[in-house]
Amino acid sequence: MSRVCSVCGKAKLSGNKVSHSNRKTPRSYNANVQKVRVVNDGVVTSEYVCTRCLKGNKVERV
Repeated sequence: MSRVCSVCGKAKLSGNKVSHSNRKTPRSYNANVQKVRVVNDGVVTSEYVCTRCLKGNKVERV
């Protein structure tokens, strides 16, 4: 399973690493997702949730 937030869909972003001489090479930024146990419709499942959704109380943790 990929590291994508199950609440908001936040995933990996891409950008450039810029050196001191201003050369650009591709790099990726990973989303800050944590694997937590959440309650969905009365069923406890383990899902990836980003820290922004955890902090905003958008999921019910076990």
